Amino acid sequence: MNWNLLLPYDFSPLTILAYLLVASGYIVALRALPGEEKPGPVRIFAFFLGLLLCYAVMQTRFDYYAQYMFFIHRGQHLILHHLGPVLIALSNPLPILRFWHRQLAPAMGAWVLPIRWGYNALQQPFIAAFLFAGLVYFWLWPPIHFDAMLSRDLYWVMNWSMLLDGLLFWWLIFDPRSPHDTPSLGYGKRILLLVLVAVPQMVLGAWIVFNRGMVYDVYEVCGRAWPMSPIDDQLIGGILTWIPPAMMSVVGILILIGRAMRDDRPRPRRHVAEEVTP
Repeated sequence: MNWNLLLPYDFSPLTILAYLLVASGYIVALRALPGEEKPGPVRIFAFFLGLLLCYAVMQTRFDYYAQYMFFIHRGQHLILHHLGPVLIALSNPLPILRFWHRQLAPAMGAWVLPIRWGYNALQQPFIAAFLFAGLVYFWLWPPIHFDAMLSRDLYWVMNWSMLLDGLLFWWLIFDPRSPHDTPSLGYGKRILLLVLVAVPQMVLGAWIVFNRGMVYDVYEVCGRAWPMSPIDDQLIGGILTWIPPAMMSVVGILILIGRAMRDDRPRPRRHVAEEVTP
């Protein structure tokens, strides 16, 4: 095995530090939580698998190919914006988050309130859906994409924005709290959001697939990682923009339907006297 493939192509100390903090923070909280609050092995595995996948596409040789092949780039964003955040959200790290909130909130003082306001604003359904689909369009707008692939700083902003937005959106969708007991979003609204974000991504992917000209010529300027027809590169990239995100929305809808069925509760029966028509 070529171990050089696991080394960063574009070493980013800040990125590595961020992943180390998240991983170590999870482990510390896991060890500190009482037994009844600890997540099970499957949830722990899902969390670290999602984290590892996101790290791999940002700080291994995969990142090199993502910068020189369009379809690899689309695979990178599929993981950062969809697969990795989905696994992390489904792992339900709520006990971990609550642990660190108890530890850090007193020290943050007055900063807690504006952070909460900002978070609540980003989790408004319309804003969350607009950002989720809008960022895909923004970074794939040919002039913006051209600049992002040629600017190291803008490239990192692009990847981090996709990851953070993916985490926020999929947490809103797979929030484990029941809407019956908490102000979390209702299951019907979550399903509607998944439909709303799937359609524009499908349209964009189809446009890339069926476009007869070269949409993203930056890969011609920089050269490709290996010999491949530009049309084939664009075609596969378009398919990755079109099909997998739509399928993940379908899977998400099925998961939510299952949750809604399990969470369905009979309405409390009214008093007999109230049921009798006078």
